[in-house]
Amino acid sequence: MAPGHVAYGLRAQYGLFVAPETVIAWERGRAAPTSQELTALAGVLWCSPAELLMAATTLREHRIARGLVPEDLARLVGLDPAAYLRMEESGGWRGNERQTAALAEVLGLGPRELLTATGGDEKLSGLLRDAATTRWQAYVKPVGKLLPLPRRAVEQALQRLHTEYHARMAATSSWGASGATGDEGRAYLDGIMDHFWETVAPLG
Repeated sequence: MAPGHVAYGLRAQYGLFVAPETVIAWERGRAAPTSQELTALAGVLWCSPAELLMAATTLREHRIARGLVPEDLARLVGLDPAAYLRMEESGGWRGNERQTAALAEVLGLGPRELLTATGGDEKLSGLLRDAATTRWQAYVKPVGKLLPLPRRAVEQALQRLHTEYHARMAATSSWGASGATGDEGRAYLDGIMDHFWETVAPLG
């Protein structure tokens, strides 16, 4: 829906006088709707505010869903607004441990949502693949830096990934004579992120 149509819907249906330029600013993350505006926006777009929140994956989307402008979120997590905006626009979070914890609290993000919002999915996937295929112990610290999880939970999850992957490869080796090609191991690595989150859910 075009910004002009959204602005018209907000005015006609909810009595909110919002300029098309403001709608564009919302879309670009330069401003954020208030709680009232967010509720009205959801109505115009034929969804619920909860659905808008559930659909959020990026920092900007989570921020807007919470009704925060960049300056307010930056202040709440202890960052310079300009520095925060650079992170939000690039999709690469570079806050320290304290700032990351504050970000998760302000935006109401769990470990998995936080990782996705801060652009860490690809990095974690690579670490998990290496942990499963080589020495898992070497990856406890790097994985722990990415996620606000207890060290013991990370250790148990990586050990399980390593064990399960090698069990599949051992089975493949035993089937070698019948033409097995290692597909079991590759399939396991392709789903490594899901295996990890399924493992840490009851541990964290």
